[in-house]
Amino acid sequence: MSEKLPLSGMKAVLIDDSITVRRSGEIFLSQAGCQVVLAEDGFDGLSKVADTRPDIIFVDVMMPRLDGFQTCALIKNHPDFRNIPVIMLTSKDALFDRARGKLMGSNQYLIKPFNKKNLIETVITHTQQQ
Repeated sequence: MSEKLPLSGMKAVLIDDSITVRRSGEIFLSQAGCQVVLAEDGFDGLSKVADTRPDIIFVDVMMPRLDGFQTCALIKNHPDFRNIPVIMLTSKDALFDRARGKLMGSNQYLIKPFNKKNLIETVITHTQQQ
């Protein structure tokens, strides 16, 4: 009895400087059948996005070197990647941050700590719209 996993065949890049967030996101997504590539900052994330061409990208807002807003803007301004949904991950739920994320082209804000259910629902929502 082979049950099809909800995210089977999907690829995601998860960019976060917290090993705990990266690991939990990887576990939740891979249990649903998603292939997950992890990156610890924006620069690392950009190269992994270019290498893997994922279906969806999760990016932390607060990171050293290149923050999530800058990372999102670079992805959304690149013609090869602008149509990939970018989900901002943050522990801050401020209106200003949401507005700034929208200006940079993010598709959604996901508040940390996230759970398996809302992570999977987010992937399904944004990848079925393409």
